[in-house]
Amino acid sequence: MGTYTFRLPDIGEGIAEAEIVAWHVAVGDTVEEDGRLADMMTDKATVEMESPVSGKVVSVAGEVGDVIAIGSTLVVIETEGDAAAEAPATRAEEVVERIENETPQAVNEERAGEAAPEPAAPPPAEPVSSPAPKPAPAVAPAPAKVLASPAVRARAADLGIDLGQVAPSEEGRVRHADLDAFLSYNSSGGYRPAGGKRADEQVKVIGLRRRIAENMAAAKRNIPHFTYVEEIDVTALEDMRAQLNAGRGDKPKLTMLPLLIAAITKTLPAFPMLNARYDDEAGVVTRHGDVHLGMATQTPGGLMVPVIRDAQDRNIWQLAREIVRLAEAARSGTAKSEELSGSTLTVTSLGPLGGVATTPVINRPEVAIIGPNRIVERPMFVTDGMGGERIEKRKLMNLSISCDHRVVDGWDAASFVQALRKLIETPVLLLAD
Repeated sequence: MGTYTFRLPDIGEGIAEAEIVAWHVAVGDTVEEDGRLADMMTDKATVEMESPVSGKVVSVAGEVGDVIAIGSTLVVIETEGDAAAEAPATRAEEVVERIENETPQAVNEERAGEAAPEPAAPPPAEPVSSPAPKPAPAVAPAPAKVLASPAVRARAADLGIDLGQVAPSEEGRVRHADLDAFLSYNSSGGYRPAGGKRADEQVKVIGLRRRIAENMAAAKRNIPHFTYVEEIDVTALEDMRAQLNAGRGDKPKLTMLPLLIAAITKTLPAFPMLNARYDDEAGVVTRHGDVHLGMATQTPGGLMVPVIRDAQDRNIWQLAREIVRLAEAARSGTAKSEELSGSTLTVTSLGPLGGVATTPVINRPEVAIIGPNRIVERPMFVTDGMGGERIEKRKLMNLSISCDHRVVDGWDAASFVQALRKLIETPVLLLAD
């Protein structure tokens, strides 16, 4: 017998530590060579650690949610015969190569908290005879089997959720995040588990959810926010959008978002203080020439911000196509790490959920975030071109902007929104060039 110590390898790019977001083994389990050990999350991505040897797990580093340093012991495995005491250098190189090609940090978030797969039992050496079974009563055909881990099945049973009603992930396997989404989408409808009462549940804040919590707390703690809200008449913009969609052919369907982004990119050159990032430790504000626009996107694992690169160089159809592509990549966990970083300004929209007004939290280290709200129809006084006024039904939308008051003045934010309002209310200008 020998023991093999698997240490968390150096995954490069200045990473000093990683968080355990899921264990696939427990003490006493048998693991095969190249079998899954754990999912580890860094600031860059979530990567799956695999065992270099076969054997029995005799110790693990900690619990889900614990953060361990690079080079520290992750798992100790008891092996048959003599085995190397430490993971070879080539194993670390393989992990580095894999993480560079991995999907972003939300990819494996859905697996957080899943129980380790049970090792397959060896088949018996000889067939075992058994008495003939009694005839079973006729039953209705069984429903199609739902793929899910034991931990997910146990949680669903505790909550009284029929797994057949839960939409699975793309690979067809129901995960914890799918249960979270089911509960979220059904809570407003009065969802209650079997028995009529929902039990208390403790959910550990780990992985992407922890990153979101830390980022939001840091933003509110370090940035003195102020929010400005203005009402904008989008009647003409909505009319133009309907006309463009009617003749779009094979182009993607236009929503309000690409039109709003086009208006933002045309307005920003006169307000460079808003398309900026503030390094408060160095005391330096970088005003960016290009607009790398962050797009806050809700995913099963939590809020992510994919980035539309060089948004100022794209027309409304290209923006619409990129919005769809990035949103799908973020939700499916296939977005690349470079598509989730480097934004210079962020737009956050609740879509059809809307809201009268919002006070969005700035995506640090940016200095501003823009939030369109729900479009409503209301009567409004409009001029008739002859000096008189009449009442018309108009489509109105409140637009919110939150800014970092350390580097953006209220006058700047209000002036920007008024310039943006003028462009939105005269939408033909969006297509002028």
